[in-house]
Amino acid sequence: MTDAAPIRLVIFDFDGTLSDSGDWFLSVVDELARRFRFRTVQPDEVDMLRNRSSREVIDFLGISKWKLPLIARHVRRLVGRNAHQIELFPGTPDLLERLAETGVKIALVTSNAEDNARKILGPVHAARIDFFACGSSLFGKAPKFRRVLKKMGIKPGEALAIGDETRDVDAAREVGMRAGSVLWGYAAEELLTAMQPDVVFRTPEDILDYVAAHR
Repeated sequence: MTDAAPIRLVIFDFDGTLSDSGDWFLSVVDELARRFRFRTVQPDEVDMLRNRSSREVIDFLGISKWKLPLIARHVRRLVGRNAHQIELFPGTPDLLERLAETGVKIALVTSNAEDNARKILGPVHAARIDFFACGSSLFGKAPKFRRVLKKMGIKPGEALAIGDETRDVDAAREVGMRAGSVLWGYAAEELLTAMQPDVVFRTPEDILDYVAAHR
């Protein structure tokens, strides 16, 4: 897609993009596997799964699709109780502050709950986000993206969606937005680059540079 239009809106994923929740999730995955009766993840399988798409991971673990909403609700409750254990990635505060200073609008689209995101962000950083669209289903980000664009009066070509998984790229493309992938989250670099997102970010500073160059 063309990136001739200036970027007026950046939509962030949360877990694995702004918040460093990967280790916490691995600490509860065995409990989830017992509760919802799917395959447990062995330590030597983690890197292999990082090279699989979201759908491939679900298939590998043997999770029935009808269980996904139940698992998502349970995880949201767990995060709510353990938000103090989850921190932002080191560059997140500076990224949000400096991005807001440029005048670009910022939105958050995540399967996590808004209350959880606000707890982990803290009031200062949460205040820099102009629109929250939370609680999306695992593969339900595209409708949330459309809602954000409509509410904020921004065309798809003027928005950049940033995430750390293959499904984030798929959802952005479905809506017609630019897709950016961060390399510090869940999915492996090789997997994300194979998806050919519009831009790949190795550091939060790269996001600031890209937005500045497309303003």
